[in-house]
Formats: sequence, C-alpha cells, structure tokens
Amino acid sequence: MDKIVDREALVGELNQKFGDCAEIFEDNTNQSIKVKPGKIVEVMTELRDNPKYELNLILNLSSVDYPENFTVLYHLNSLNYQHKLTVKVEVDKANPEVPSIVSVWKAADVMEREAYDLMGINFTGHPNLKRILLAEDFVGHPLRKDFKLA
Repeated sequence: MDKIVDREALVGELNQKFGDCAEIFEDNTNQSIKVKPGKIVEVMTELRDNPKYELNLILNLSSVDYPENFTVLYHLNSLNYQHKLTVKVEVDKANPEVPSIVSVWKAADVMEREAYDLMGINFTGHPNLKRILLAEDFVGHPLRKDFKLA
C-alpha cells in the first residue's frame, strides 16, 4: 500500500514559503493538492528537493477538459519514501497557459508536448513546444470536448 503525504503540513509549508499558492484538493485518493499556475515551478522544485518529501519522479502529466476550466495533473512519486502526490493546476480555457516544469524534470518535455498537442495547453518557457503526435498542419486539439470531427 502506498504511503500518504501529510497534505495539511505540506500545504502549510508551501503557503508559508511561497504565499497563498496551494490547497488540499479532496478526491478519492487523499493524495492530491491544488496549486496556482504561477507558482507551479517553485512548488515542483520544492517537492523534488525538500528532504521531507523527495518527490523526485514525475510519473505522468495529463490534462482534463472540465466545463469551467482545463486541469493539468502532475503525478509524482518519491522513490525513497514510496509516497505519491497528485498536483492539480486549473487553467483558464480562454488563455490555457501554465509555466513549463521541464527545468524541474526533463521527462516533462514529452508530456507537456502531448498535452499541448491534444488539449492546446501552452506551457510557457518550454524549450520546444510543438506538436508531437499530430501533423504540424493539423487544426485543433482532439481531446477538447468542443473539438468537432470534420
């Protein structure tokens, strides 16, 4: 069974260190927090480097199209402590942007490009943000709920 991060303590530490940037996100895993988009790079660096958490592996980055926003989900794991954490960032549909975390985890490169390609989420500061699965001249983002098949 996976160990669970003390989310209350973690959120308290993050908010103390970076201002009001994080909150507990209730879901069926009890392993999720929500972070403001503008603080994602600092928070991810802290989660990776803080010896209390050592969330040193990004397992997956995905995105979901909800009626009110897009949500980017980062699934993290600690190889040393064997605990997991999901970090969620809500992104405005009118301007779907979130800073890239490639500087924190190089593995996020391909994952961010996939979310860009299929959902149209722009990862600002990404070193090579271009389509990865679809042709460069493909119009639209096929995992969006408003995508229409031709």
